[in-house]
Amino acid sequence: MTEPGRGLEEAERVELTVGAVAPGGHCVARVDGQVVFVRHALPGERVVAEVTEVHKGFVRADAVTVLAAAPERVEPPCPYAKPGRCGGCDLQHVTPAAQLEWKAAVVREQLTRLGGLTPDELDGLGVRVEALPGGPLGWRSRVRYAVDAAGRAGLLKHRSHEVVPIDRCLIAHPAIQALPVLTPSGARWPEGDAVDTVASTGGDVTVSTVAEGVATPVDGPAEVREVAAGREWTLPASAFWQVHPAAADTLVGAVLAALEPRPGESAWDLYGGAGLFAAALADRVGPGGRVTLVESAAQGVAAARENLRDLRQVEVVAARVESALARRRITGPVDVVVLDPPRSGAGGRVVRELAAAGPRAVAYVACDPAAFARDVRTFAGLGWRLATLRGFDLFPMTQHVELVGLLLPPD
Repeated sequence: MTEPGRGLEEAERVELTVGAVAPGGHCVARVDGQVVFVRHALPGERVVAEVTEVHKGFVRADAVTVLAAAPERVEPPCPYAKPGRCGGCDLQHVTPAAQLEWKAAVVREQLTRLGGLTPDELDGLGVRVEALPGGPLGWRSRVRYAVDAAGRAGLLKHRSHEVVPIDRCLIAHPAIQALPVLTPSGARWPEGDAVDTVASTGGDVTVSTVAEGVATPVDGPAEVREVAAGREWTLPASAFWQVHPAAADTLVGAVLAALEPRPGESAWDLYGGAGLFAAALADRVGPGGRVTLVESAAQGVAAARENLRDLRQVEVVAARVESALARRRITGPVDVVVLDPPRSGAGGRVVRELAAAGPRAVAYVACDPAAFARDVRTFAGLGWRLATLRGFDLFPMTQHVELVGLLLPPD
């Protein structure tokens, strides 16, 4: 038992009862008033937790012994998904159905605390997270393995640069699991900081070494094919693409259902990458419409220009979204917008410029509920409202969730 007022210390073990879920794959507990974020636990459980980090105002801990288990607890299928081992999978100890509710609960909490939504507004959205086809294992089509000082490939511990050598990653695509990359194959990677592996939806499999941020293919094609939105895409193996094989089509379907683009309309695809949403928008607005894609990454710009060259109504603008809006590289009027920012969100400046352009609807694709909630609050301050919201489990076994929200301007 911790002495009252002393506070927990690193490596200390404490018995506690676990409370509600929190962002980052944690649950919240309290010991003598001190907040403890506990991994490898479930709400309602009684556990022995070992403190891993001490911060001003809170500590982090791992549940190392479960004294009273929740009914949603299962044995993790991967032997590395344990305290002190691989930090890649946050929720392998949770049933697949409970993982969906876990993520929905995090989204609801963030929209309330950071987004400023009222309970009635939240109830109206009916927040839930939908599973994708294929099950919780064997889905990840892009895996970056870190390399340790001995040249062995593995995955990192949670919130650490320490490499855990592994023999197999169960969430990796079967074609990636079959590659001779990891320690049991005898492979060593002394020249690289990491090893990138790709198994594309077009059937390509590539292995690249990464040194000082530059990926060099060592096996398989330098460019891979992806199939999505009724098209085949060709892009560098190191370029961004969704890691779940069903993700691209799922997100395109959700965006189109939200926006309902019409023939002849003008559309923006902001942070457009290789042009997945731009292609889908172009198909809906037709040759009489106009689609403007904005992307700053050179690989994304090149891939978009190459893959969308047959769509005459699409213009690709190489620029940061903030600069493109502020410097009038793109100007209204615009009818519909796809906003797919990085994990940090769009930010107030982009939201204000976007609202000023006067679209009738914005589909916001978000990979971080907190950043999304902050931007929703900014939209709300301009009179906009979050009309619909869908969550998708693009990353089973992890704490991550993808969101597609429909934002509408004042009536």
